[in-house]
Amino acid sequence: MENDKVILVTEHDDMVGIMDKMEAHKQGLLHRAFSIFIFNTKGEMLLQQRAFSKYHSGGLWTNACCSHPMPGEKTKDAAQRRLMEELGFETPVEKIFDFVYKASFENGLTEHEFDHVFAGEYEGKLNINPDEVNEVCYKEISEIKETLQTHPQKYTAWFHLAFPKIEEWWKNRYADSTIEVK
Repeated sequence: MENDKVILVTEHDDMVGIMDKMEAHKQGLLHRAFSIFIFNTKGEMLLQQRAFSKYHSGGLWTNACCSHPMPGEKTKDAAQRRLMEELGFETPVEKIFDFVYKASFENGLTEHEFDHVFAGEYEGKLNINPDEVNEVCYKEISEIKETLQTHPQKYTAWFHLAFPKIEEWWKNRYADSTIEVK
């Protein structure tokens, strides 16, 4: 399902309008978005390499899934929908935090998003949509942190911003478990 409209918002996530997705990206207007971080039972993070055909950041690595809610759709419902559309599975997710960012790309598009960040756990079969995702893998937090520093160009702009916050959440979540936090 193609989401061709985005919800324009204020810096407090109050809706101010609806616009064609590509037009909002051309103008760099602030709009509502979400990012989902998925972990397996070992505490490893699911990463996806975006399809090379994506309108920006094609071939870059990022969190499990991200997109925009459709007008009239609750953000958490949109997150659940996109997990199924991109990765072919369902799992409960919880909202962890949100942040605003703006990133410009070589093709003249700009992501200016109020990004709602969700996290969940999943251990099972993935059925990736090749129009959205090129490849997937699970990686340890410490390995991701290292490659963000040594090869930052391999990751999306929003992943660089969200990762430190999700890493802190992850450390707090798994502090009392048997998983060794590195």
